[in-house]
Amino acid sequence: MEAGGLEWLLVPVQQLVSWGASGAMVFGGVVPYIPQYRDIRRTQNAEGFSTYVCLVLLVANILRILFWFGRHFESPLLWQSIIMIITMLLMLKLCTEVRVSNELNIKRRSFADFDLNYFWHWSKFTDYVQCVLTFTGVTGYITYLWLDSSLFVETLGFLAVFTEAMLGVPQLYRNYQNRSTEGMSVKMVLMWTSGDTFKTVYFILNQAPFQFSICGLLQVFVDIAILLQVYLYSYYPQKPVPHTAHPASTKAL
Repeated sequence: MEAGGLEWLLVPVQQLVSWGASGAMVFGGVVPYIPQYRDIRRTQNAEGFSTYVCLVLLVANILRILFWFGRHFESPLLWQSIIMIITMLLMLKLCTEVRVSNELNIKRRSFADFDLNYFWHWSKFTDYVQCVLTFTGVTGYITYLWLDSSLFVETLGFLAVFTEAMLGVPQLYRNYQNRSTEGMSVKMVLMWTSGDTFKTVYFILNQAPFQFSICGLLQVFVDIAILLQVYLYSYYPQKPVPHTAHPASTKAL
């Protein structure tokens, strides 16, 4: 009788924990960008945030959604990708508006120029949307043609999570170039680290495709490297390395 009563109590608790974990997976990934978004909006300065982070996450999550069509995985991971794409577009919109408002008397750049020197450094948010739609259309068509190939599908899944694992690399490189983490939200990176750790454990416990677990661990290591930069450049300030002016050098990573 006691065992039966205990089981009656544990079942709803386990269900609640499962729902909580799923909710954390869906929305937890976007939480780190809330303080960064607020900081940019408050200061009207987006220099400390690398918009290539948005590029990496957009590519990774579009590929992950395409991977789902070839090999279904848990619905929370699919919804996470959809929410993340929307969030990154909002971040791009804000960063573009702030950057353009701070740049006076410069030539406007657009996606239609096909100028690689100014790739992902366009003057209008609509240009980023065009780029994302073009990438989605091309990769979607290729996936449709090769959907029956297990090798292609598994490779697509690996590319999706490996690209996401490289999320922090643009910020890591930007910090190294500047010899500073000024303008970067430390709260964002701390949330990256805690979120990626939770996500990796979730992958392992729920037996997600092996690509997810491996690249999740790599992502945690990159997050830790950025946190080490915060410590290093805060307590041991270094002089920025001068570099020759070049049209592409004005780009915010």
